[in-house]
Amino acid sequence: MSTENSGQPFFDDPHAALREIAQNPAAYAHYLADFNRVLLDMQAKLEILQRETRLHCRTTRVEGDKWGQAFLRSFPVEKSLNNVLNNLRSMSSGLEKSAHKRHAHDEKVQEVKKNRKEKTQLKARKNNPPLQAAPGNPGQQGVQPPNHDYGGPTSIYDLNRRESA
Repeated sequence: MSTENSGQPFFDDPHAALREIAQNPAAYAHYLADFNRVLLDMQAKLEILQRETRLHCRTTRVEGDKWGQAFLRSFPVEKSLNNVLNNLRSMSSGLEKSAHKRHAHDEKVQEVKKNRKEKTQLKARKNNPPLQAAPGNPGQQGVQPPNHDYGGPTSIYDLNRRESA
């Protein structure tokens, strides 16, 4: 495919790769880990730059400076670099947190599916209880049931010694 002929990009959807990454929590974590590596590398280099800048700016004195004036001049430069480093640290922790939350989201979805399936099974059991086997014939000859009160079917009018439900 050429972009000269049709005026369209090489791929039909430039966001297709990111869409696939967003759908897979492992790929999502791997992708964010790549960004995190870059940020940590930048952070390490900026920390070295911060130290060297601090040393240079604080030791640069002008004739006639009083004590602390070099420090006061270097403070805005150091503060701006400290802000950049703090932002990098928060971005790095945010990437890690995002990967964990993406994985937790996938687990939560699986848990919800399982809970809903269990609820529908319980509801089905409640609406259609399983049939129980009929008790054996209590009127067998020569065999007396062990508990005569509960031995056979009774009428609601034959509740002499039992309480009603």
